[in-house]
Amino acid sequence: MSNMMGIIKLDGAKTMLKELSDRRPVAALPMAGRYRLVDFALSSMVNSGIDHVGVLLPNKARPVFDHLRSGKDWDLARHREGMVYLPCDTDGHREPSTLATIYYNLDYIKHSSAEYVLFAQADTVYNIDFRSVLLFHQNTGADITMVYSKASADLPGDAVAMEIAGNGRVNDIAKHLTATKGSNDFIGIYLMAKETFINLVSIAFERGGNDFLLDGIIKHMAEYSIYAYEHKGFVSRVNSTMAYFNANKSLLNTDVWNELFMGENSIRTKTKDATPVQYKDNAHVVNSLVANGCEIDGEVENSILFRGVKIGEGVKIKDCIIMEQCQIEENAMLRDVICDKNVFISADQWLKGSENYPLVVAKGTII
Repeated sequence: MSNMMGIIKLDGAKTMLKELSDRRPVAALPMAGRYRLVDFALSSMVNSGIDHVGVLLPNKARPVFDHLRSGKDWDLARHREGMVYLPCDTDGHREPSTLATIYYNLDYIKHSSAEYVLFAQADTVYNIDFRSVLLFHQNTGADITMVYSKASADLPGDAVAMEIAGNGRVNDIAKHLTATKGSNDFIGIYLMAKETFINLVSIAFERGGNDFLLDGIIKHMAEYSIYAYEHKGFVSRVNSTMAYFNANKSLLNTDVWNELFMGENSIRTKTKDATPVQYKDNAHVVNSLVANGCEIDGEVENSILFRGVKIGEGVKIKDCIIMEQCQIEENAMLRDVICDKNVFISADQWLKGSENYPLVVAKGTII
């Protein structure tokens, strides 16, 4: 879709993700055994025909470079346009604001041939055809279109609720500490003309603003016609540890998995070659996602195992997320646990979190 460029914001609500976002932006969080959160926004853009994507770089961006690289796995390694990293001048001790990062890269955006800008925060699991959003935007004559979904339950974590009129026009926008069931839950996606985007960012930043939504959108609502597009497919925002846990476990649902990964527009990710899963004599796996390179000689139930995980004999794992290169030794028992990358659990250890709040084992921990 040559008339639309994408811009991706990599950091979401880090405060409620704690250890999981200490060393990585939210968009780099591992998902579903082999993916990262950013894959959902980026793949949706590419599948919608967008071949020009700018990635706003936060501090601690190394995991992003490692995963996205040249953009080849998304067919964005191109001589013209393709995927471009958009850095921001910073002293290295503080995180640059979204508005500042965009503002310092406005020349790049101005020189794009695109007519529209699709701006997405990459902290949400979805598979959206943005061509439908563009058609809605054009048919309504909106200055700005914001994408939302109906909250399926009361969800703790930073939320933005919208009051929407019968014709789809947004009457009010409010930030909350939780999304209530049935509310119009904004999922961090904006579509607008390039000139509107440039003007909005310039005015907001030059008047001392830091927050794109608050200083750019909410404070200038009277100046724009803002409409809301409802995405009726699966959506899971990752804005807390519990939300991350639930988002991964929801992918064990066959209907959700098929919608996200098995349709015509599937989710793409970085390609890694590894051996197939080795199920040894004592392996027993039920309703779980197991990535390639794993070795299993124990019991795994309702869990997600990322690449290269080793499960020893007699191990029992239930309702867990085990990230890359973790090793669980003989007779250990884990339930409601998130193990970040390269965790080592020695033999006979028992770890248990809560159904409503999982235990998080930080990256590289030895127990």
